[in-house]
Amino acid sequence: MAKRRQLEVPSAEALKEIEDGFARETPSGPGLRPPIADVVADAAMRSDPLPASERADAARDKSEARQLREALEKGLVAREIPIHEITADALTRDRIHLDEEDMVELCTSIAAHGLRLPIEVFEPANPEVAGKYALISGFRRLAAIRRLNAMSGGEKHLTIAAFVRQPDSIADSVVAMVEENEIRTGLSQYERGRAAAMAVYDGVFPSMDEAVQRLFGSASKAKRSKIRSFALVHEELGDMLNFATHLNERQCLRLAAALRAGLAQDIRRVLEDHVIETPEAEWAVLVPLVEQAEGVGPDPSRGGRPKVASKVRKGEQISLANGVSIERIERPEGYAIQFRGAAVNSEMIDKVIDHIRYLLEEVKE
Repeated sequence: MAKRRQLEVPSAEALKEIEDGFARETPSGPGLRPPIADVVADAAMRSDPLPASERADAARDKSEARQLREALEKGLVAREIPIHEITADALTRDRIHLDEEDMVELCTSIAAHGLRLPIEVFEPANPEVAGKYALISGFRRLAAIRRLNAMSGGEKHLTIAAFVRQPDSIADSVVAMVEENEIRTGLSQYERGRAAAMAVYDGVFPSMDEAVQRLFGSASKAKRSKIRSFALVHEELGDMLNFATHLNERQCLRLAAALRAGLAQDIRRVLEDHVIETPEAEWAVLVPLVEQAEGVGPDPSRGGRPKVASKVRKGEQISLANGVSIERIERPEGYAIQFRGAAVNSEMIDKVIDHIRYLLEEVKE
């Protein structure tokens, strides 16, 4: 059997040594707290080590960053965009002619002082066709920056300041473009009509009345009526006139009246038969037919026999479901059928002519 060990009572010196060791390992004083409290306090200190003033600055920076992000999303802050990422003609431009003197002046100003006003662009739904950004307004400014870029050999003016808008529709973009040009440099009479006619042709607006109302809503009723006449000039003669933007208001209105009188083909024929090099020469070619429509004989000094105004009768305009309208025109020399609408093109006319020829020719079996 194992012999039990006899326990000994510690001496006073040994007890004193044990008490001193315990005191060293245990915090002294009143209000002792558990170790977990120290852990929590240390974690809190490490999680927010900044003083109060710096924490306020950080909070303000965070708020400003959020506001900046929201402003960028709304297109309220200009961005520097590479010019090669912007397509200037994704929308049908309302401005045709850029005056060279004005362009030189604009380029000089930008080169000396920088671009003072950003352009406006939007991100199209079909970037593979329309580009990453499509221009809304600022056609002249973008053209000037591109010219400066070319003059520098592609080393300067690589980007342009732009507001990236989020228009609800393409119609809003076209309205913004027209408004910008009207306010800044003004459109010619013909350009106003062309803008409305092209907006209908591109399917932006379903009718000429709506296009004119939306694009020139602030204009008077009389002015909107004139713009519809300018649009008619573009619809009938846009591909024939060399100096259309030089036509003044009265000339446009007189030419539109001649077109309504059924002289469109005669006018196109005379433009095709003449080599025209100046705006004055172009109008001089048009004057005899314009006066014919007005029932006024030409100036005898021009030579030739005075012409009598042709009596033109128009039939009822027939509107089709696809937006095309058909109208019969009766003149002393014969009949004509006039087609209008965004869907009208040369291919459609060729098919119509084929059908008419089939109906008129004797079919042999």
